[in-house]
Order: sequence, then C-alpha cells, then structure tokens
Amino acid sequence: MRLASFLVGNRPAYGVVTDDGIIDLSARVGDRYPDLKALLGASAEAVRAAVASAGRPDLRADDVVFLPTIPNPGKILCVGLNYHAHLAETGKAETAHPPIFLRVADSQQGHGQPLLVPPESHKFDFEGEVAVIIGKPGRRIAEANAWDHVAGYACYNDGSVRDWQVHTPQWAPGKNFYRTGGFGPWMVTADEIPPGTVMTLTTRLNGEEVQRTTTDLLIFGIPHLVAYLSTVMPLETGDVIVSGTPGGVGAKRNPPLWMKAGDVVEVQVDRIGVLRNPVAHDPAAQ
Repeated sequence: MRLASFLVGNRPAYGVVTDDGIIDLSARVGDRYPDLKALLGASAEAVRAAVASAGRPDLRADDVVFLPTIPNPGKILCVGLNYHAHLAETGKAETAHPPIFLRVADSQQGHGQPLLVPPESHKFDFEGEVAVIIGKPGRRIAEANAWDHVAGYACYNDGSVRDWQVHTPQWAPGKNFYRTGGFGPWMVTADEIPPGTVMTLTTRLNGEEVQRTTTDLLIFGIPHLVAYLSTVMPLETGDVIVSGTPGGVGAKRNPPLWMKAGDVVEVQVDRIGVLRNPVAHDPAAQ
C-alpha cells in the first residue's frame, strides 16, 4: 500500500495512492486520525479497514500538492557514512557505531516541490537514501524485533549544503537549510516489502545517473539502526530514520557536481517509486 500526505487546495490531507488515482482517506477517517502519523499509530487492522471502506479513488495526482510523507515527524534521525563506497570517497575511517545527525521537519519538501538553493552557498549536493518510517513505538528494541516496529519505507534526498556542513565538526547547519531535503513521494507499507528485502537505490541529476547501490551494502543495517537509536531515545510512531547515502556524491567528484536552480533531481528505489524535485533559488532571498 502506498500512503502519501498532500494538500487538496489549502487542506492538509493524506490517502492511498493507486494506479487509478488517490483515495482521500483523511476525508473519510480524519475525525479519528487527523494525519498520516496518527493513522500509522492505529492498529494494522484499523488501517486496512479504513482503506477497505474507502471505495474508489476520488483524486488525481494532478489534483494535489505532495507534502513530505510524514509532514510532522517527532524525530528525523539521519545516518552518515553508511556505505563503504561513500566512506571511501570521503577518506574517513569506519566507526564502530553509526554516525548520527538530526534534520528538522521544515528542512524537507514533498515530491514535485522545489529544493531551495540558499544564497549563502552554491555547494548544494544530492544524497539519495532510503527512509524508514517507524510505526510501533519502542525503547531499547532488540535487533531481532526491529522489523516489527517499521511501518514502511520512502525515498529521501538528504540535500546538503556542503560548506556549511563543514563549518565545524557538527554537520547540522549544512543539513537543515530550509526546504533542502526531499521526502516521498509516498511510503510503501512494510507488508509489501518483507524484512531484509534488498532494494536498489538510484539517484539521477537531470536524467543522468549519479548514484547507485543496493541496501544489502549498508554498513549498519536497518535492524541495527532501530536497536541503536531506540537505546538512546524512544522511537515513536512517525519518526523517520534516513539510512545513509552511497558513493557518488557531488562534493567528491572531479570537478565537483553541485545542484543548481533549473536542475531536476530524482531518487528512485525500485520497491517504492521515484521522488522527483526541481531545484530553485530560495525565493525568500530574492
């Protein structure tokens, strides 16, 4: 099942994306579940019942503006240096534990919406990744039980302003410029992607492939990330774990390859879909 958040006019909504259109679930069950995060907090049976009772699609994709899949996550937990190819191109040593940094919710954009180049830098880089959305809350989750806490998966572009990222040893400034990350176009629920499924991740800039990997090459796999992060803090429904980018980032190319206004960047995961974002100047800076 593909679940998305979007705007219908000015109304925030969510629903099921089908090949024939979008079922606006929020118009049917929004009194019980005001947003997609709330729906994910319901039982799996409740979610299936809501979908089964919804009937035929009532919206086209052109009728909506896609929002980040979870517009209001409590936490966005990102993993750095989690593929050997990316680790090698950075020249950094492998660590015993996953490097973790945070993104904030308003650093994200939905599918089809522009990623914004800040006027403070032209070093705006792409990072295609697989995002893991938490369904069942938990603390100190064992790796053996980690899959039970995963609600689904989405594509993610961890857009990075590289010079601001390396102002200090802490990466947060370069990872949190307004509307620089893409999240979507939807999440595919975990019942359609069995535990341990190997997914192929591809990033394209203006139609040319710039990154490709498979998720079996993650240094720290999804169960380990769930267990590790839930040791530090409770994982709540709607929290997002962004699992890491492979080699091929623009900063490590010769010459470097930066995203600029007028570009189109796509992150594709074979079991999920294609997250597509144009790139534009930040209009607030004009």
